Amino acid sequence: MKKRASTDFKVNLRRYSSIYVEGPERAPSRAMLRAVGFSEEDFSKPVVGIASTWSMVTPCNMHIDKLANQAALGVSESGGKPVVFNTITVSDGISMGTPGMRYSLVSREVIADSIETVVGAEGFDGVIAIGGCDKNMPGCLIAMARLNRPSVFVYGGTIMPGLYCGQPVDIVSVFEAVGAYASGKLTDEELKSIESCAIPGPGSCGGMYTANTMASAIEALGMSLPNSSAQAAISQDKNMDCFNAGVAVMNLIKNGICPRDIMTKKAFENAITVVVALGGSTNAVLHLIAMAHAAGVRLSLDDFTRIGKRVPVLADLKPSGRYFMSQFCEIGGLTPLMKMLLDKGLLHGDCITVTGKTLEENLRDVKPYPPGQQIVAPFDNPIKRDSHIVILYGNLAPEGAVAKITGKEGLRFRGRAIVFDSEEACLKAILSGRVKKGHVIVVRYEGPKGGPGMREMLGPTSAVMGRGLGKDVALITDGRFSGGTHGFVVGHITPEAYEGGVIAVVKNGDPIVIDAQKREINLDIPSREIKERLANWKRPKPKVRNGVLAKYAKLVTSASEGAVTDKNLF
Repeated sequence: MKKRASTDFKVNLRRYSSIYVEGPERAPSRAMLRAVGFSEEDFSKPVVGIASTWSMVTPCNMHIDKLANQAALGVSESGGKPVVFNTITVSDGISMGTPGMRYSLVSREVIADSIETVVGAEGFDGVIAIGGCDKNMPGCLIAMARLNRPSVFVYGGTIMPGLYCGQPVDIVSVFEAVGAYASGKLTDEELKSIESCAIPGPGSCGGMYTANTMASAIEALGMSLPNSSAQAAISQDKNMDCFNAGVAVMNLIKNGICPRDIMTKKAFENAITVVVALGGSTNAVLHLIAMAHAAGVRLSLDDFTRIGKRVPVLADLKPSGRYFMSQFCEIGGLTPLMKMLLDKGLLHGDCITVTGKTLEENLRDVKPYPPGQQIVAPFDNPIKRDSHIVILYGNLAPEGAVAKITGKEGLRFRGRAIVFDSEEACLKAILSGRVKKGHVIVVRYEGPKGGPGMREMLGPTSAVMGRGLGKDVALITDGRFSGGTHGFVVGHITPEAYEGGVIAVVKNGDPIVIDAQKREINLDIPSREIKERLANWKRPKPKVRNGVLAKYAKLVTSASEGAVTDKNLF
């Protein structure tokens, strides 16, 4: 266990909780705590808040109450007093393609705010947070970074795939089946069969989608225990991961190691490196920038470009690859891949982690993947020689955009715009056959402010794939994409349409050029015409005027700044 460098260092194990329970004047506090299970001895122990994202809203989180109990047991057996509390989750898989999806990214901020609120109010000395669905994870880490109290994150674990006609399937299989059904490739009965078997139980979506991407990034960041990201939701490994997190947070308290000691610039560079090697979700760009902001670390789009130029894609995982996360877990999970990256000089091995050891120390005895496995490629024959996450600039995105280019879609696309002012209108046009080969689908007014909430476009992109147009059309948006998206797609276009970005004045038939090699995205019309159109553009009225969505739209920054809500408040 690594301690802070100091010859006279002594940690106050109850730095926060002691002021709540010590002295005659705190008798009312103790009275309340006795009612929720505190004994006399507990008043002299460090108190650890365990933030559970359990709910029956989504299969990603339906088992997390049991995992929280395991973490509590680890705290108790290590001399601490655990207090379990809940925060929210929403289900992207259920709300995708509906107005409800506007709340998805907003939930990240609500989760962060709620954990910060409970921990700050109740004086916990340490924090464990257990997340399943994808906004849970950055939300938990944002709160941990703000609070800066000894903390460990635990991933709820991946789902197992379903089985349809002898082939593994998951939620993205269902989204793509909708497109196949619309084009006459599936019958009613076949669609119902896929729908009925794709989600067999608890756990997060089973490819290298956003949940598994963020779990892996957080492990690489050093904020979860080794291989926490690569365990099945229902497994003895995951139960032990939670128990061990309880032990680990007590060690962090004893040694005074806090999140901002771990969440350094080099640690974020490690997280980006792992996201690239895994072929992970573009949402990682948005979330890592937001997490870095909370930790006081400067992270920008250009860091993804810089790191992406030297890191290859090695993992052949869905959605662009062939394999599921559960299969990745079976061959050893994330730690052997991180050992490969470390040995190649692509990770900072001196970064401290929640084990109290450095990343290099954690990986020292990790065994390589078994011979003959096909999931993780060697460096001399990678899936792609540089990053699949490509940051684009140009007249359509002067402040940046994020593309997911695996190489299978090609590196350049030129086509004619077909424009939609909402996701619903776009999806309807794809399913009805209006979208044709050579189109660049433009979906706008779906950004953080304009949506509001920056919806994911999994419905339209899956419909494109389901209709067999994946290599023939591109889709660009000021919204974002699910980790399950694949195809020639560009999101996070900044400035967004609602803020007067050039995407707001694209017209049907306009030529658009996307060039991943030049890292550019441009509306190929004269600049004077763009200026004239912008001069005549008028901001539409806000879609909402009160409630959480209105507050979010008022406070949120651009996607290029992580879509955070606590920047430049004063």
